[in-house]
Amino acid sequence: MKKLMTAAFLAAMGTSASAEDVKLQLKWVTQAQFAGYYVAQAKGFYEEEGLNVTILPGGPDIAPVTLLQNGEVDVMVDWMPSALAAREKGVPVVNIAQPFAASGMMLTCLAETGIKEPKDFADKTLGVWFFGNEYPFLSWMSQLGLATDGSPGGVTVLKQGFNVDPLLQKQAACISTMTYNEYWQVIDAGIKPEELVTFKYQDMGVATLEDGLYVLEDKLADPAFQETMVKFVRASMKGWKEAEANPDEAAMIVLENDQTGAQTEVHQKRMMGEVAKLTAGSNGALDVAAAEKTVATLLAGGSDPVITKAPEGAWTSAITDKALAN
Repeated sequence: MKKLMTAAFLAAMGTSASAEDVKLQLKWVTQAQFAGYYVAQAKGFYEEEGLNVTILPGGPDIAPVTLLQNGEVDVMVDWMPSALAAREKGVPVVNIAQPFAASGMMLTCLAETGIKEPKDFADKTLGVWFFGNEYPFLSWMSQLGLATDGSPGGVTVLKQGFNVDPLLQKQAACISTMTYNEYWQVIDAGIKPEELVTFKYQDMGVATLEDGLYVLEDKLADPAFQETMVKFVRASMKGWKEAEANPDEAAMIVLENDQTGAQTEVHQKRMMGEVAKLTAGSNGALDVAAAEKTVATLLAGGSDPVITKAPEGAWTSAITDKALAN
């Protein structure tokens, strides 16, 4: 309450009139995956930093990196594989903070298919998300020695939409899911947990970093923009820690910001509980070893890797170092 009163006081004093505008582009639609930003906004953490933050939801027809490149937004939430792919193609994106410390990606399989361990994937059809999300999978299959062209002894890849239909309709033995989202859609469809076998990329050693904050490298040459990002990261991480501590309240704040009416209280509260496990322990600073592991995984991604060389300057600690120092 005191923090909210402080924010209100600052606004009353006219601080908001001179606030620095920041546009944040999310990777996907409004949901608890992005709760920290909505909490930071609702609790006045951005306002306390003198920021006026606009949070823009994503969707299947929205390309965050394109909006960032065109100067339509200042900062985006993206997964490191797609960010590194964009950088290699000439868009100089840089990771300035990493709220998510762990990956929530996994394969969820029907137990009735006989799959108990990764070697059992052989001769099975597996649903895989594309648009950059396929590369950790391809790297994993490469490490397992499983071809992905449907040949005998390998796996058949089903290009999966952003739904769980292939599993429900038994078109695939396994599908891509997130621990905080699609897995629960399968459960809600009536399949019991004991009827499923899951393989978390984090446990399989092929996880890549997800949900980092990215800006254009050349904009960081401007000290004013850099200071704005320091304030933004500081307030955002404050929002994330608040969301972790009060997950149900955070979920309700997300629901208040859902303009589509598509989200439900039950799903968002459950999602927030799972997302909190992925942000736990992160203060926003990038784990360089995890970033280098992401690069190594991508480079081992088969015949068509998302990146062909280790990137230089793809992340900076300058922003989080300053944010954590204050």
